[in-house]
Amino acid sequence: MEDQRYYDACNVLLTLQNSDGGYATYENNRGYAWYEWLNPSEVFGDIMIDYSYVECTNASIGALATFHEAYPDHRTFEVTRAIARARQFLLDIQRPDGSWYGSWGCCFTYASWFGVEGLLHAGEPKNSAAIKKGCAFLLKHQNENGGWGEDFTSCFNKVYAKDGMKLLGDGGSGVVCTGWALLALMAAECDDTEAVKRGVAYLMKRQLPDGDWPQEGISGVFNRACGITYTAYRNVFPIWAIGRYHTEYQPTFKC
Repeated sequence: MEDQRYYDACNVLLTLQNSDGGYATYENNRGYAWYEWLNPSEVFGDIMIDYSYVECTNASIGALATFHEAYPDHRTFEVTRAIARARQFLLDIQRPDGSWYGSWGCCFTYASWFGVEGLLHAGEPKNSAAIKKGCAFLLKHQNENGGWGEDFTSCFNKVYAKDGMKLLGDGGSGVVCTGWALLALMAAECDDTEAVKRGVAYLMKRQLPDGDWPQEGISGVFNRACGITYTAYRNVFPIWAIGRYHTEYQPTFKC
């Protein structure tokens, strides 16, 4: 593909950064949070403006950082400044407990993966306070069976679901949330190798004889109150996590 197409894509991303440094889904932020008081919907939440999200910001940082490595002379100041502002946005929205709130998946395990990897894409040191807090949050919520699990109430209440996937998972855990948590921990090179090994062992134990993983509770969400099932998630994220463990994490830590 010709270079100009990459330049065009970069230029678009630079125009879509919001004033807070984050990125929304499809347009710049053009309003205020208090507009939600005028929300006419009885179903959807947080819909009156397009907010900046940890997920979209991670994706944009990753794209800009990768582009900058390949084309360091293209709008160098603007690209590096956009990455720095996006990094600061992720730091600003990290919760005191080390987590991030997810708007497109259930929920804190999902968003913490995006938060950790977004910061790393932006050049955050793996031993920084923010990365360590993110890992500590995930480790705190690992279940006895080695997995992680949240249900839809995490999204609606904006609080980590204390009962996890008790009803629609396995011992409070689920394969999708476990995949997300492991991807974050391994990207950060978390030195709690036993926790990571337990998580990977849980995923391998839950794999079915035909290679599939069980369909569990809802793992997707949009507009805070609408759950959506992405059936491929149960395979995509366990495979991704197990693959990262065997190709990157295990060789690094010799575990």
